[in-house]
Amino acid sequence: MPKVHKYTVRPVLPPRIAGLRDMAYNMAWTWNHDTIRLFQRLDAELWDDSNHNPIRLLGEISQEKLDGAAQDEGFLAAFDRSMAALEGYMSGRGWCSLEHPEATENLIAYFSMEYGIAESIPIYSGGLGVLSGDHLKSASDLALPLVAVGLLYKEGYFTQYLNPDGWQLERYAQQDFDLLPVKPVAAADGSQLRISVDLAGTPVSVGIFKLQVGRIPLYLLSTHLPENAPVDREVTDELYGGGPEERIRQEIVLGIGGFRALRALGLRPAVCHMNEGHSAFLSLERARQLMQQEGLTYWEARQVIQASTLFTTHTPVPAGFDLFSEDLMRKYFGAFVGELGLKWDEFMDKGRSHPGNAAEAFNVAVLALRHAPRRNAVSRLHRRVTARMISEAWQGLPDNEIPVESVTNGVHSRGWVSADMAELLDRYLGPRWRRDVSDAKVWARVSAIPDEELWRAHERQRERLVTYARSLVRRQLERRHASRSEGRKADEALRSDILTVGFARRFATYKRGNLILREVDRLKALLLDEHRPMQIIFSGKAHPRDDSGKALIRDIVHFSRQEGLQHRIVFLEDYDLAKARMLVRGVDVWLNTPRRPLEASGTSGMKVLINGGLNLSVLDGWWAEGYREEAGWAIGSGEEDEDLEKQDRNDALSLYSLLEEEVIPLFYQRGPDGLPREWIRWMKNSMRYLTPAFSTVRMVREYAERFYVPAGLHYQKVIADGFSRARALTAWKARLREHWADVRIVAVRQASDVDVPVGGELLLEVQVALGALTPDDVQVVVYYGLQRPDGAMAAGRHLALEYAAKEGEHYLYRGAIPAPTSGPHGYQVGVLPFHDDALVPNELSLITWE
Repeated sequence: MPKVHKYTVRPVLPPRIAGLRDMAYNMAWTWNHDTIRLFQRLDAELWDDSNHNPIRLLGEISQEKLDGAAQDEGFLAAFDRSMAALEGYMSGRGWCSLEHPEATENLIAYFSMEYGIAESIPIYSGGLGVLSGDHLKSASDLALPLVAVGLLYKEGYFTQYLNPDGWQLERYAQQDFDLLPVKPVAAADGSQLRISVDLAGTPVSVGIFKLQVGRIPLYLLSTHLPENAPVDREVTDELYGGGPEERIRQEIVLGIGGFRALRALGLRPAVCHMNEGHSAFLSLERARQLMQQEGLTYWEARQVIQASTLFTTHTPVPAGFDLFSEDLMRKYFGAFVGELGLKWDEFMDKGRSHPGNAAEAFNVAVLALRHAPRRNAVSRLHRRVTARMISEAWQGLPDNEIPVESVTNGVHSRGWVSADMAELLDRYLGPRWRRDVSDAKVWARVSAIPDEELWRAHERQRERLVTYARSLVRRQLERRHASRSEGRKADEALRSDILTVGFARRFATYKRGNLILREVDRLKALLLDEHRPMQIIFSGKAHPRDDSGKALIRDIVHFSRQEGLQHRIVFLEDYDLAKARMLVRGVDVWLNTPRRPLEASGTSGMKVLINGGLNLSVLDGWWAEGYREEAGWAIGSGEEDEDLEKQDRNDALSLYSLLEEEVIPLFYQRGPDGLPREWIRWMKNSMRYLTPAFSTVRMVREYAERFYVPAGLHYQKVIADGFSRARALTAWKARLREHWADVRIVAVRQASDVDVPVGGELLLEVQVALGALTPDDVQVVVYYGLQRPDGAMAAGRHLALEYAAKEGEHYLYRGAIPAPTSGPHGYQVGVLPFHDDALVPNELSLITWE
């Protein structure tokens, strides 16, 4: 057969609407309903077939339709509005320049393994990626000086489909980068800009692409280049595919390659934010470049990195971190270590919880912790869990003093709200909710929305969800070659007028997707009740190698096929951002059943808030701090039982009781006008109190004010005067480590009785020996608080004592412990290092206790 040469004929945008291409290449359209409607208006069927991809839409639409749009006055008016909105958004001043002008020159580099920007760009798998995408969208809204780095996967995450037995199967599809809203970054000679990374002795080329997310550029790296060997092209094929070796190769490209890419782009970040430990190797590359370009030692370079690096962990168990064997590390870092000036064992200790233990694998989270004294968990409860995980390095500190903070996750509300609800909010809250969704005063106006209008807007979304779900179920049945009678059942699936519960997330065993199936007869009674029925829509993927998660999906599918249940339970295959939007906008109740405390945060339930949905969830992750009475329901009372079967049984009983006695009766409690006014009152409570608190606008502001701005200023401080402060801090730390063994507490004297009246003080004097150190090198601290029956302190606080005098070879410190509450209290005295340029105890785990 003769060879066929491929070429593409693309339609030409008429000059009058040429700006459509600019809109398509800026992902700000994903949170602008007017622009979305504009693309739909061009060709609604092609818009859906393209998986909402405007680049593919503009590449495949007929020339006649484009020419017609350029002559359509209504389309042109809508086009002009969207174009003006984009130009105004991109050129306008934002929160950061207004509130923190001192920080606008300090570039922030955000690294993440995945980004959920839009369903047409398959570089995300689940919650971590969606959070990263929402982080960028709110960073854009706030006009932060931020760039992001990730990987451009040729196959992305898998497409899920179920076999006739309900077992998950996976399919991987090759992505055509020309049909995605990404552009290759051009080098000076016009070719694509490339950097190189060493993978086990082989130099591998990495191409740089750019995806514009509002004001934020996201640089995506790909090894899928013709000059690379096939095995090296595969590095960026799949998200979370393969085993440890495939993972370490990806993480080298992300961390080391990502930082090199920024430098190749002429960007010099002052602050680096590692979203999870996948990019931890970037700290090693930063150190290497500082050593080569500035003549620093590794230890001096590390001071610069520690001053300006943030590490966010999303993992609630140690097993969740990536571990690499010593053989694998030697294969990929044997040559790199020499460039850092470190001995091999010294390097391996950077990734070991117990330095010197050769049996330990290399842990990228430990590497991140050692280079990022600024670190945070993603909810208050997760902060407690994380503190316990890392507490060994700071033995004796009360849990709340362990150096890890929390920034509770949020969602980009403007991207998740339905068009109906957005228009309603515009009418009654005014435009400010769009500019600052975290402003609680604006959300107080929710009470002014008429019940009838709020309920009707929500009902329209439920109706759309049911129609959408039926069409998906029909397609699923057609793909499995179901009979015509089975296909007709798709049209009977679900009802648009009954209580609709949504459960959609990654199917991992700890999320307990089948918890609601524990008592099938009880559940059937709820689903099939003649007067007050309930229906459930499930969706979600299990990891390809997680057979336990796949079994949960199969259990649900089998249950849904029982007689009479096909129209009450459906499972929507291949969960993605498009399905997530439809679900969170249309369900009445969002169900979440993780086994506490294994949900670090979770964000899916936050997405229903702005759409009027209510949460029914275990008190884990964000819901442990978000739950409030008459704005949702709490499954259980926050129990954590070592007997997992008992915990599951108790949570299931709580879930059934809530559905039977509270959720369903409240939904069907109707007045003469047919409105569930009490339910609507709960909807308003949820929207008013929770929407502003759990937005990424609030979250990103917290990151900026608590981490980005201070880290940027700290960075400028340590690099000033030829890195003199970094060098001095390195020498100070070396001196501290050399002489710390001589530090001891000689005596602690109470200058008052042990019985202290409420409002009084307990006066202390502490005598310490410092050896070769001086009072300028240390801080004497008292940790005090209520005492538990086991002698430990509950929620201890700290108080720095004041240096008073030198007594011979010892030093005297004094202070007064306040007594604001009654009851048994305790205190402990410690000596810590102290330096103006160091974060203590974050950077140094040197503590001497009495």
